[in-house]
Amino acid sequence: MRVLTKDDVIAAVKGGSVFASGGGGWVDHGLEIGEAAVTIGQPKLVSVDELPDDAIIVTCTAIGAPAGDQWQMLGSDYIKAVKLLMDHYDGKVVGVMTPQNGMSSTINGWLPAAALDLVVVDATGDIRAHPTGKMGSLGLSGRLDFETIQVVVGGRRDTGSYLELVVKGTPAKTSTILRTAADMSGGFIAAARHPLPAGYIKKHAAIGGVSMAIELGKAILVAEPKGAEAVMEAICEKTRGEIIGRGVVAHSTVAYSGAFDIGKVYVDAPGGRFTLHVMNEYMAVDDPGGNRVATYPDVITTLSAETGQPVSVGHLKEGMEVAIFHIHKRHIPISSGVLDASVYPEVEQALGINIADYALAK
Repeated sequence: MRVLTKDDVIAAVKGGSVFASGGGGWVDHGLEIGEAAVTIGQPKLVSVDELPDDAIIVTCTAIGAPAGDQWQMLGSDYIKAVKLLMDHYDGKVVGVMTPQNGMSSTINGWLPAAALDLVVVDATGDIRAHPTGKMGSLGLSGRLDFETIQVVVGGRRDTGSYLELVVKGTPAKTSTILRTAADMSGGFIAAARHPLPAGYIKKHAAIGGVSMAIELGKAILVAEPKGAEAVMEAICEKTRGEIIGRGVVAHSTVAYSGAFDIGKVYVDAPGGRFTLHVMNEYMAVDDPGGNRVATYPDVITTLSAETGQPVSVGHLKEGMEVAIFHIHKRHIPISSGVLDASVYPEVEQALGINIADYALAK
């Protein structure tokens, strides 16, 4: 157990931005929420092994599409979502965790932890960012015998789109309801869900996911004074990843639809055009020959050729020079959510490509 600091906030956002895979929130939002957490309290990061198996852990997240521009999430919304879940749960909540790393999502639970005297558990529902809540649900998505509680809070007050919603039911049905609520609130909303015992988290989460983001961020910070190439080399070395292509952003068809950003990004490289398939995050990459060279749950990120830093889907501009970064799934911890076959049909239908065959293959 250790107290998280402002330096940890900066490192977590830096490293989380790589695992964000083009989505996972926003850098500014992550820094704001993280700094608020370490200002109002002393959030503590703990290994799940430090907790008894019956200690209850809640997942804190934000639901929606990063490119949406009508949303409003305040720090108090994250806190209230957890508080409402605790009010509707017949048991004592001890800690919080995030369903994914990301530009802001690595920080997700830090503020509620600081405000409500909970611990931040060093585990993630997925080491990288993903588009649906089902993917970060630790293998619960397809289960009909598990009743969960999910809560969302947020929305713009000035337009009357602010919502508070508490739902109970199967993970699949309640996740769909929350996605609709996110769309109605303006595109993004704070959430708390799935009170689960630490014994379950130990078996089904990507253990150490938060520490991985922080350590990667520290390596990036050391490399930054040396320039873009040094940053990219540091990212590759720390993660056992590689650059699979370099080129210029030619075109993007990504558009907001039903609380998702969906489409393709095309990058023109010396050997031809790469195609990056997007559903909030990069879910697959085809090389100039049309061959699949990366697929979820691989980490797929665009890095700026100018700075070496990750660039989200929403911040790509035509003419921007980027490197396509890739970590093969064998080099990252895989959670039960990734191995849950029920999470893929929705994403495959939206993108028109196959993902499950790769993701579920041993």
